[in-house]
Amino acid sequence: MASTLQLESYGERQRSIPKMGRHILAQFDDESIVVYQAYRPEIGHFAAKHGYFGGEFSLSRMSWIKPNFLWMMYRSGWGQKEGQEVVLAVRLQRSAFDEILAQAVPSSNSIDTFRTHEEWKAAMARSSVRLQWDPDRSPKGGPLERRAIQLGLRGAVLASYSRDWLVGIDDVSELVAEQREIAFSVKPDALMVPTERVYPVADIETARRIGLSDHPGDLD
Repeated sequence: MASTLQLESYGERQRSIPKMGRHILAQFDDESIVVYQAYRPEIGHFAAKHGYFGGEFSLSRMSWIKPNFLWMMYRSGWGQKEGQEVVLAVRLQRSAFDEILAQAVPSSNSIDTFRTHEEWKAAMARSSVRLQWDPDRSPKGGPLERRAIQLGLRGAVLASYSRDWLVGIDDVSELVAEQREIAFSVKPDALMVPTERVYPVADIETARRIGLSDHPGDLD
């Protein structure tokens, strides 16, 4: 199946997104948002074929989703790390993604979301969504000042994500392989990546709790 992702040049992407800060960069429309995951073939091919996560997919483990394509490329070695050979573009209902954000608890309390360490630990124990901010990455894997979000799902949230909240699943491994060759070639300016913009989080309390930056940041 052909990918439904919208693409743009890496140079164009860089001119239209913040250079620093904590922002959710993603491809989205009024109804859905794209997140990325990478799996071994048995899991990835099943999901792409059936349109949901089943077969050898485990609901007993935490599963991480990433709305930022290049951070997924860094994490999976552009689809070359063992067990991450099949890269999936998962189109998720926006209402579901907003619910995931509303339940997210940071993996550490470094952004001062909670008043005490004990309060943070109790929230971690209750929540089915873990949140991490990591340095965003260039196509070749170099760290950037901007931060990228990843969300770990478990329990009831993971069960709903695996079937009920899905709009569609694309195997984009062929696109990843094509663009990997360009990213590490002598002409990296030809690199094409999924179009991404800053995802708006309307709920002020959610935005505060997950540590979003207050402004879009400086653009080129």
